[in-house]
Amino acid sequence: MLANDSLNFAISKSTIVSIKHLVQAYLGYVIFGFLIAVSLAYFVYYLNNGLGLAYNDARSHLDIGRRVVENLNPGLAQLGSVWLPLPHLLMVPTIWHDFMWHSGLSGAIQSMISFVATGLIIYQFLKRIGVGLLGRFAGVAIFAANLNVLYLQSTAMNELLLIALMTAGAYYLVMWFKEDTLLDLIKAAFFIMLSVLTRYDGWFLLFMATVLIVGYTWRKKGYKVAEGMIILFLTLASLGVGLWLLWNKLIFNDWLYFATGPFSAKAQQLQLEAAGNLATKGNLWLSVSSYLLALAYNSYTLPAILGLVGAVAFWWDKKIAGPVRLASIILLAPLFFNVLALYLGHSVLFIQGISGNTWFNVRYGVMLLPSIAIFIGYLVHRAKAFRPTIIGLLIFVLFFAFTNRDAVTIDDARVGSSQKNVSEVSGWLKANTANEPGYILISAASHDAIIFSPTKQSAAPLALPITIW
Repeated sequence: MLANDSLNFAISKSTIVSIKHLVQAYLGYVIFGFLIAVSLAYFVYYLNNGLGLAYNDARSHLDIGRRVVENLNPGLAQLGSVWLPLPHLLMVPTIWHDFMWHSGLSGAIQSMISFVATGLIIYQFLKRIGVGLLGRFAGVAIFAANLNVLYLQSTAMNELLLIALMTAGAYYLVMWFKEDTLLDLIKAAFFIMLSVLTRYDGWFLLFMATVLIVGYTWRKKGYKVAEGMIILFLTLASLGVGLWLLWNKLIFNDWLYFATGPFSAKAQQLQLEAAGNLATKGNLWLSVSSYLLALAYNSYTLPAILGLVGAVAFWWDKKIAGPVRLASIILLAPLFFNVLALYLGHSVLFIQGISGNTWFNVRYGVMLLPSIAIFIGYLVHRAKAFRPTIIGLLIFVLFFAFTNRDAVTIDDARVGSSQKNVSEVSGWLKANTANEPGYILISAASHDAIIFSPTKQSAAPLALPITIW
């Protein structure tokens, strides 16, 4: 009888282990399918309620892609110099179609793919550092169940593309520190190079990665190895910087036209400073507090606090290899970059109640969400005694966020300084020029929202006779 009981126990235990392995094997596919379904559902939702194109920058991005293929002077030169080219190049295969242009899908599709990819990278990141199923699921959920993320992934904005590329670059860099596999370093360089061509946040990621690689390899393996590793890494990772400098020289006869030209961020910031609207410049405390508030609004505060706790626990966990803990600092690159950019006056961020009664660029706070998700996933795994409390609090916060439709990125797009309502002008153009032959003369410098607006019910585009950059 005792032998039979032992056999039954062994069989039951074996069955449980088999089920666990089965779940682990297929959970990634389940998450993949779930992320795709969520991404498609929210794109359709925001398209139908008219919010998908609320950001003025979203319409500008779509117009840039369209000018490459349809213009009096079409061609790659229409990519301009203000925004980095990768998001617009990715639109080119589809932007020629009026529906893809005017629905925003040509730009949103890359955001949607990036949303799914980032969720999978978070899952894989947590798996590779030894986090169990519950922690992995919690990490993915924190990212994917955030309304600010869900909104931005439904638009032609470039935040989600940058997030995916930076997270992928950070993931492979940490894996290289963990396992010292050369292929991981090459993959990290590749994704960082793509992030460099997406937004200037990627340039700071390149800088941080370079410092970490040089410091670690020089200390552990000597100068010659460090020299070889950094040459290998920078040959690919810095390629985007070189190509962009060359592009500006060839098209605008100025290597730094993107940084010093009349439509550069510097020129815009100088105008804001002259008007007294660049309060963070030279003010470290205001720069830090402004970005932390943007982060809190985008993450709903509690996840940000739990992410900080998880980060501290991760860095103090002696069970995790020292190089991995060191390399994980790369996950904080968006925090360092945004604070530094605000302090130096290269960026502007308005928080309602601090910078007047408006929002502007508050979406920058979403950039740290993958890092928060990873550290929360680790915390759920590590703090076993507090798991029910942590998960309960997170569900509580997300429930009320969805119930109240609490998304500060939507507020910024609808009523903040990031929106641009041109319905009066575009309505007049539709009523008075739709059946008139010829072209409409318009400067594209600050009127992309009008150019985007259709002049006919069939959504035919405005003619674009002159493009000024």
